Amino acid sequence: MTTILVQSPGLLTTVQDLGREGFGPAGVSPSGAADPLALRLGNLLVGNLENAAALEMTLLGGEFLFPRGAALALAGSDFAAALDHAPVQPHASFEARPGQMLRLGPTKSGARSYLCVRGGIDVPLFLGSASTHLLSRLGGFQGRALRKGDVLKIGSAAGPFQTRRLSAKALAELAPRRVLRVTSGPQSDSFAPAALNAFHSSLYRVAEESNRMGIRLQGPPVALQSGGDMITEGVSLGAVQIPSGGQPIILFVEQQTTGGYPKIANVISADFSSLGQLRPRDEIRFQQVTFEAARELFCRQQEWLSAKDLFE
Repeated sequence: MTTILVQSPGLLTTVQDLGREGFGPAGVSPSGAADPLALRLGNLLVGNLENAAALEMTLLGGEFLFPRGAALALAGSDFAAALDHAPVQPHASFEARPGQMLRLGPTKSGARSYLCVRGGIDVPLFLGSASTHLLSRLGGFQGRALRKGDVLKIGSAAGPFQTRRLSAKALAELAPRRVLRVTSGPQSDSFAPAALNAFHSSLYRVAEESNRMGIRLQGPPVALQSGGDMITEGVSLGAVQIPSGGQPIILFVEQQTTGGYPKIANVISADFSSLGQLRPRDEIRFQQVTFEAARELFCRQQEWLSAKDLFE
């Protein structure tokens, strides 16, 4: 049996795939990779299906021993990885020989790096997904972040392994955006024009309290009308809520499935990967786009992922 031995887990390392869609009515948010684009690319680099389970590391990477070797790829942010003492670049597949150690340090860019292994991480599925949902302690590896001494099973893979590297064109497409594109939220009409203008023209900083449930922002408060009270309703991934204090909160992958704060906007699907790479103190702005433009940008991203020039 091929395994990964966790020598050091890093700051926050969890097993994630692309999440469990469709269970919002039952109160279960999708969870999954905070940067789904990086996960998909990492899996493609090692020859996996895009949804294979991998390790998501946040801000500080861990140390992982491969007793019987493995085929690997790192995608997302650069965590200054080294296999034994040889530097390893992200967005290229490589092989670890039996007994080699992969070490990752603090991030040099962005918030999250994904360690994808050929065959995927083999954990029991919960509602059809391997993703860890930290708040409910379900899914992934025992429903929690990894700890020193954990042993993870690697799934089986068919066929020969082929090393791959993302093309320069593909790498340029991966650069996280600091101007996040948004569509109008369900309650955008309830905000005064001055409040909408302030929201779209202001610079916001990511707060330290941000996590996989919500990205809290600090900046000029968005004024609410009539106190902002409303009946609780379902909420979507990327919705931008405005609570009573006026500081926006972007609902993230472990979001609550209902909410009673007005939603001024929604981050478009094509920019979800940029959300996943936001670090505390990063600064962002919002740009309004139409629903038609949001759909076109999403379709363009899917076409790019299947392009022939994705790899060198």
